[in-house]
Amino acid sequence: MSESPVEHFEHSEHAGHASLLGDPFLTQVSITIAILAVIAATVGSLETLETADAIGDKNAAVLLQNKATDTWNFYQAKSIKKNLYAIAAANPGPAAEDFKKQAERHGEDEQELFAKGQALEHQSEEKLIDSERHENRHHILTVAVTLLHVAIAIATIAIIVRGQRWPWYAALALGVLGSIGAAYAYIG
Repeated sequence: MSESPVEHFEHSEHAGHASLLGDPFLTQVSITIAILAVIAATVGSLETLETADAIGDKNAAVLLQNKATDTWNFYQAKSIKKNLYAIAAANPGPAAEDFKKQAERHGEDEQELFAKGQALEHQSEEKLIDSERHENRHHILTVAVTLLHVAIAIATIAIIVRGQRWPWYAALALGVLGSIGAAYAYIG
């Protein structure tokens, strides 16, 4: 986030100064700016949280995939050992029964590793899906907070031009759009 964490409060402070001029409309615009600043700060914080969650889930997916890869490598090693012991058990000799038991043991280990590898890959895929959901929310919240910032700037124009209502109406419309966008990020 490139803006200052207190930028929203600075807008509120400037609006507060304008409200002291005694014009009821300017007071109304100042209150609007203060409300928009609080909403923008909240949406900006949510945007930051979604970014962090997206990165965290993507990192978790990579770690889970690495664990799955290790598990598949171990699975292959067990499979090779099982096959070697099965070949050795097929040859007659005094150790043939021991080789057969070893092949069976490695076969059981192989089945457990197969299930574990599939589970890890499934968990990795779930984390990637979670990461994409957080990224999508982040993008929607970025647009929403931008609309709220523009609404604050346009509302300020209503103070500068003293009494013209069109900037205030435009700011209200953009503020509503930004707020709806932020809500949509979590229900859409």
